Amino acid sequence: MSQFPDLVIANGTVVNSFGRQATHVIVDAGKVTALIDATEPVPAATRTIDASGMLVVPGGVDGHCHVAQVTGRFRTLDDFNISSTAALWGGTTTIIDFGIPRDAQETPLDAVLNKKRLAAESRCDVALHGSVISWDETVPWQLEQLAAEGVRSVKMYTTNRGSTMADNDTILKVMREMVRLDGLTYIHAEHDAIITDCTEEHAADGLIGIEHLHRTRPELAEEISVKETLAMAEYTGAPVYFVHQSTPGAVDLVSDARSRGLEAYSETCPHYLTLDDTVYGSTFPEWYACCPPMRSAETVAALKERLATGAIHTVSSDHSCYDLSQKRERTDDVRFMPHGLPGVETRMPVTFTALVTEAGGSVEDFVEVFSAGPARINALPLKGAIVEGFDADLVIFDPAAQRTVDGGALHMGTDFSPFEGKTLNGWPAVVVSAGRVVLDTEGFHDPGPVGRFIARNGFAEHRDALSAPISASA
Repeated sequence: MSQFPDLVIANGTVVNSFGRQATHVIVDAGKVTALIDATEPVPAATRTIDASGMLVVPGGVDGHCHVAQVTGRFRTLDDFNISSTAALWGGTTTIIDFGIPRDAQETPLDAVLNKKRLAAESRCDVALHGSVISWDETVPWQLEQLAAEGVRSVKMYTTNRGSTMADNDTILKVMREMVRLDGLTYIHAEHDAIITDCTEEHAADGLIGIEHLHRTRPELAEEISVKETLAMAEYTGAPVYFVHQSTPGAVDLVSDARSRGLEAYSETCPHYLTLDDTVYGSTFPEWYACCPPMRSAETVAALKERLATGAIHTVSSDHSCYDLSQKRERTDDVRFMPHGLPGVETRMPVTFTALVTEAGGSVEDFVEVFSAGPARINALPLKGAIVEGFDADLVIFDPAAQRTVDGGALHMGTDFSPFEGKTLNGWPAVVVSAGRVVLDTEGFHDPGPVGRFIARNGFAEHRDALSAPISASA
């Protein structure tokens, strides 16, 4: 057995959300075992990578992915092998997927256990969210079982009646259970009655094709749903996390709630920071079928401002890997299209470009929304920072490096990218996942199905353990 550590990343600038330092990073047995000032000699190791002139950041944590998702008669074309590989290509080393019941016969517990079984093929680490659609007397027991499995969050939809929508009674009862179980409530917030009525009116006028998607789901529907859900969270005392917020008004509602002491969090997605609703008048509007839809250029600019000020806590991909043949089956009617965009591989450069290059944020700000914030809010142990004892999930990248997105050259198992043709900064050069070098100048090195299922801590338990600065407490 070698007396040397497995890996040293030498002479790089390590950037955490709380600061930066020129450091040699020592990795052994899948962990960061030491950080040595870069003025010191480079320690001997089985492998040494010189990161001179480069930044070294924590591996990304994507808190919102839909892998092998079934929506009605459509199934995404990926599996955990494909999407975890794409995640690693994009500098993300941990993904959090959803166990959403496919129908009334599949229980929340069964949905999670089925996803956990599929996740055994993952190349990177995986955690899971549960989901509840309707309440019955078994739900409290099922949520207890999920918590015992390390699944400490539950997603509910306030829209999509007849499929994934949970009514207000269910949402409130689940929130109470999540408080009891020290968990986190995830919410897809769009007001169903407004969206249904607006969509039916557009359909009656023959304005229901993909080119009209943004008009069928108004900003008001999102913001009213956020306001209503925050009231239930305040009433129950439940921590609440809003996925894919697309308007500054929705973000401001969360900020106001936080000022009153609520544990409330805003997530947005790369596409809401970079694409506006003019895409629905483009040659290929089906490339942008997602809910909520893209918003006006003014809304996009204001949302990016909220990101730069720290009002948005995480940027997640909301990765859903349909292809164009699926998208094009019903471009004539958005009610029957599969919605969702591939994005787990491009989250790093799109977020970095939007936040740092364009909005003037710092690299530390980027690390916060890309890795540290998602890890902390989702109570993922030993993730989101490069400190001694944490998992050796690391990315070496050059913030000045530019590439133009070619959807056909990506690895997500689909044939398009909504960012096709965009020039982006900050692509990964080297990716280390659990101590393994999976991407370097020679290409991708498939580690096989080595991804671990990560059991999450309780929400308040994890928050309180990190109440001291992570650089000191770790």
